[in-house]
Amino acid sequence: MRFRDRNDAANRLAEALSDFRGRNPLLLAIPRGAVPMGRLLADALQGELDVVLVRKLRSPQSAEFAVGAIDESGWAYIADYASEVGADAGYLESEKQLQLQTLRGRRAAYTPHRAPLEVAGRVAIVVDDGLATGATMIAALHAVRARRPGYLVCAVPVAAPESLAKVRPHADEVVCLQAPAEFQAVGQFYLEFPQVEDDEVVALLSSHALSGGDHDR
Repeated sequence: MRFRDRNDAANRLAEALSDFRGRNPLLLAIPRGAVPMGRLLADALQGELDVVLVRKLRSPQSAEFAVGAIDESGWAYIADYASEVGADAGYLESEKQLQLQTLRGRRAAYTPHRAPLEVAGRVAIVVDDGLATGATMIAALHAVRARRPGYLVCAVPVAAPESLAKVRPHADEVVCLQAPAEFQAVGQFYLEFPQVEDDEVVALLSSHALSGGDHDR
């Protein structure tokens, strides 16, 4: 299965997540790519939209390859293969500090005038446009779990099978539309997969808040 674009993927995910409609779910999108999807899902499920801020820790050999991920608190997930690709303790500490600085900047830009929306006791659905290594999703789920949701869901259109297996223990439920054996990269499963910029993320979060977000429940 290939998706036309992120909107198509979100619409298909909305069908798979329809049991949560009307339960005031909190859609927590991983920036930047998943935020447009989160907006559509929040509308479809009559929920609210926010972001969960995490950053991948990049391999010293390739900036596109994750050796782990870090959340806003500084907690980090380190992949078991990190040292094999040259990510030793010194490198990881430097990379963590760099990504934490980016996270602080994103928080200031994305939600400058409010605190993160309340998670405690709610259905929290963490959304991304796909799982490659699974590192950022694990960090995101850990960050959200620490805020005591009533039920924690991981929702993705596509995932590498081994990454999906790594993520499952960190959520109460995982909704994934496909986990093909031939997985190489998330983008291969989208006909259109443009980069999402910061200004689009800010606009989506602002417009959802202004539109009521919770559909007047």
